[in-house]
Amino acid sequence: MPAPRQKNRPHTPNRTSAKRPVNQRPGPKRTAKPRVSPDQVKVVLFNKPFDVLCQFTDDKNRQTLADFVDIKGVYAAGRLDRDSEGLLLLTNCGRLQHKLTEPGKKTDKTYWVQIEGEPDQAALQALRDGVVLKDGPTRPAKVNLITAPGVWPRNPPIRERKNIPTSWLEITISEGRNRQVRRMTAHVGHPTLRLIRYRIGPYTLDGIDNGQYQVVKAK
Repeated sequence: MPAPRQKNRPHTPNRTSAKRPVNQRPGPKRTAKPRVSPDQVKVVLFNKPFDVLCQFTDDKNRQTLADFVDIKGVYAAGRLDRDSEGLLLLTNCGRLQHKLTEPGKKTDKTYWVQIEGEPDQAALQALRDGVVLKDGPTRPAKVNLITAPGVWPRNPPIRERKNIPTSWLEITISEGRNRQVRRMTAHVGHPTLRLIRYRIGPYTLDGIDNGQYQVVKAK
């Protein structure tokens, strides 16, 4: 006897009743990637230099992660623009990647941002409250004016305009739109000259020289 039709399942005419040609083989079965056991999770914290791509290959002979990271089987959790520097987390764990990059998780990321000019309190408060960009308003952010952090010199140096001072901000956001921090500071009249990511969730740059990496335990 033919098997009874399942309840609550819509019937599509000429689909369930169609017969597969005799010589047609069924397609390959999809198999889910096995989860990485806790003792096999790899977490690599890399201090990305300026002008390095967040990928391991490039057909234009530009610098990539392969020029700095020799650990196999890890991939970037999120991205960091080629013209940005600082913390990039790589892992072999899909669950950790999802946790750090899924917008709904609202993982905090902290940036040290060198901007053109000296922002007043109105500009700082606007960044804290959220500004309206072309792709919508940003979430409230933590924004503080800081002294210049003791970081490595950038190669090449930033382009500073004569007689225009620069300032440093520490900005913490919980979303990751394309070039978001740069667009935020430009919106309040202070273009970003240099952008360094210092923290992703519980992971920081502490103790990692530019162009170097550390292998740490997952948190």
